[in-house]
Amino acid sequence: MAIIDFGGVKEEVITREEFPMSKAHEVLKDEIIAVIGYGVQGPAQGLNMKDNGFNVIVGQSKKFQKDWERALEDGWVPGKDLFEIEEAAEKGTIIQMLVSDAAQKAIWPTIKERLNKGDALYFSHGFSIVYKDQTGVIPPDYVDVIMVAPKGSGTSVRRNFLSGAGINSSFAIAQDYTGRARERCIALGIAIGSGYLFPTTFEGEVYSDLTGERGVLMGALAGIMEAQYEVLRKNGHSPSEAFNETVEELTESLIRLVGENGMDWMYANCSATAQRGALDWKPKFKAAVMPVFEDLYEKVKTGVETARVLATGSQPDYQEKLAKELAEMGNSEMWLAGKATRALRPKEPAKDISDKKGIGGRKL
Repeated sequence: MAIIDFGGVKEEVITREEFPMSKAHEVLKDEIIAVIGYGVQGPAQGLNMKDNGFNVIVGQSKKFQKDWERALEDGWVPGKDLFEIEEAAEKGTIIQMLVSDAAQKAIWPTIKERLNKGDALYFSHGFSIVYKDQTGVIPPDYVDVIMVAPKGSGTSVRRNFLSGAGINSSFAIAQDYTGRARERCIALGIAIGSGYLFPTTFEGEVYSDLTGERGVLMGALAGIMEAQYEVLRKNGHSPSEAFNETVEELTESLIRLVGENGMDWMYANCSATAQRGALDWKPKFKAAVMPVFEDLYEKVKTGVETARVLATGSQPDYQEKLAKELAEMGNSEMWLAGKATRALRPKEPAKDISDKKGIGGRKL
C-alpha cells in the first residue's frame, strides 16, 4: 500500500501499480462473479469487469422490463451470461448485491439460501449490513462479506472507465471466512476500474455516503441552487441570467477548477471582487448549515433516515411517485431554463489553452 498525506493525516491507499490487473486476474481466475441487479451500479460494474476479461454474469428479474431490456441492449445474452436472480445466485461464487437498498431487503431470503460455503457476498454500500436490524440482511458465517464502494454514480463509473481514468473507491471487509476476503475485495476493486482504493469500514462508508448524498453532493446542492435562483428571479433577473449565475458557471467553469487543484486555486483564478465576496460570505453559509448537517448525521447514524428510506422505497407505487417528483423538478422553470441553456452550448470543443498560465505560474 502507498502512504499518502491527506492534509496532514497519513492514509494507506492501493493503486493500480501496486495491484495490477494481472494480479486481479490471478486472484479471481476461478470465480464466477454474479452481478445482481441491472439498474444503477450493475451495468457499469458488470460491463467494466466484462471488458477487463473477468467471468461475469448478470442476475436481473424480467419483471423489471426496463432493466432487463437494458441488459439485452448492452450485449448480455439470456442463458449464457444473463439470468433471473435466482439462477445467477446459484451459479455465482461472488454475489454482487447491486440492487437498491430496499430491494436488497426484499431479495435477501432468495440470495441467502443460495450461498455456498466459501462464497463472497459483495456490496457497494454499507446500508444493508450496518442497518441489519431494519433490513434483515445477516450473512451466514461461512461466506466472506466485502465491499467496494465507487465514489460516483454508475454513469460516472462507466464513463471514467472508458476514458481510462477510473473512479476512486473505498473498500472494506466485514467478514473473512476464507482468509482471502481482502485480496478478493481489492481484486474486485481493480476489476471494476477503480482509480485507487482506500480502506474504510461498512459503518464509515454508509455514514459518510448517506450524509454526503443528502448534503453537499445532492440535497444541499439542489436546495441552495433553488434558493439562489428564486431570489434572483424575485428581484427581476431573467431565467437565463438567473440560471447562468446559479448553475451554468458552477458546472461548466468553477467546479472544474476545484477538481483540478482545489478551492483555493479556483479562488485565485477568479476576480478580486469574487474572491473577497466568497471569502467573506463562506463563514456565514457555514454557520447557517452546520446545524442542518449535525442533525443530518445524527439521523443517519441512529437509523432514522434509513428507516424512512426503506419504508418509502418498499411501497409498491414508489417508482411512480419517484417519477412524479423528478418530473416536477425537471419541469420547474430553473431546469427548463437549464435545458435551453445546454442546447445553446457550442457543439465544437473549445480551443486548447493549456499553454497559458494562471496566477503564480499555474496553468489555467
